[in-house]
Amino acid sequence: MRLHEFQAKELLSRYGIPIPPARVVDDAAGARRAAERLGCARYAVKAQILAGNRLDSGAIRFAASPDGVGATAEELIGETFTGENSRFGGEKVRWLLIEKAVAAVQQVYAAIVLDGSAGALTLLTSRVAGTGITERIAASPELLHQTPIRLGAEGPEADFQRAAEAIELRGKVAAEAARIFREMARLAVELDAPLVEINPLAITATGDVRALDAKLLLDDNALFRHPALAAFGEALEMEDGDPLELAADRHHVNYAALDGDVGVVANGAGLALATLDMIRDAGCRPANFMDIRTTAQSLDIAYGMGLVLNNPRVRPVVVNVHGGGMQRCDTIAEGITVAMRRAPRRVPLIVRLAGNNADFARTRLAGSGVEFTEAADMADAMAKLVAVLKSAVA
Repeated sequence: MRLHEFQAKELLSRYGIPIPPARVVDDAAGARRAAERLGCARYAVKAQILAGNRLDSGAIRFAASPDGVGATAEELIGETFTGENSRFGGEKVRWLLIEKAVAAVQQVYAAIVLDGSAGALTLLTSRVAGTGITERIAASPELLHQTPIRLGAEGPEADFQRAAEAIELRGKVAAEAARIFREMARLAVELDAPLVEINPLAITATGDVRALDAKLLLDDNALFRHPALAAFGEALEMEDGDPLELAADRHHVNYAALDGDVGVVANGAGLALATLDMIRDAGCRPANFMDIRTTAQSLDIAYGMGLVLNNPRVRPVVVNVHGGGMQRCDTIAEGITVAMRRAPRRVPLIVRLAGNNADFARTRLAGSGVEFTEAADMADAMAKLVAVLKSAVA
């Protein structure tokens, strides 16, 4: 679960990491009142969306007065932004973070990341920060410093002081940065966070250190250990999540809309991604991602199939199913049958079935009256997909 900036900063502040004074609002009048209460010389008005590069896209703006904050908020609330990490169709701005703008004489980057291959946390630091840092580090890898983190009896251990000095911090500023790095690591361990990122970490002319922006990712599989954070995330999903994706999730289906015209039904995230790749390699465009989870029953699968069929852009649908011990092919076939009977329109169905009860599933589909084209394998499925689309054009 990825958090919005204001949520991430709230958690950082609980660990003693300094952040600028700020308030969260959801309308222009509230933004103006928040600015009056903050009483700053300059304000940052920040759209709370998950898309990256907010500054470049205009989702972060600045104002010099409460009236300016109110006018800027009027422009941003309800605006839709697209960018890195945003969902298909973009994200609509529902909240703003009204924050004291901090003048920095130096900005650095810091992140605690979980290295999945090593099964350990690593501190990443750099003397460059802000927009475009990924490209800058890719061009000059020596700008990024890595510090391994060990888990000791007293918590995470590492040479945090040396990590601060490696990015050209000195004296009290280096000591404060080292303390912040340590607390970031402690947050990552205690809250099961695979990513805790501050970009930028700003140093002011008076030597103060402030986290100007933050990104925090929580492990969904560990949320049972943090019920307060899980409830917080659920409340935000109700407000900010895509209704189709949320409804599909409740039916044990992972679903995301894309911009193509080929519907996709698959079980397993890896199989679904491979199917999308094959569709694109065949010169076609997938209309959605779908992963039927092993906990889905036939009516759940029917709901997911219905989402695909209800998309007016979808022309054919490719079904790629590999039955396993926990999810048999015939269960998915039953769900597809229910959905096809309910659907107000008919589209060509190309079906590849393999694994547990595949033969029974084919028999069940055929016996239900559902018209479909059977594919021996995915290469055959792609050839038949291309033929269906060409015949539709002709």
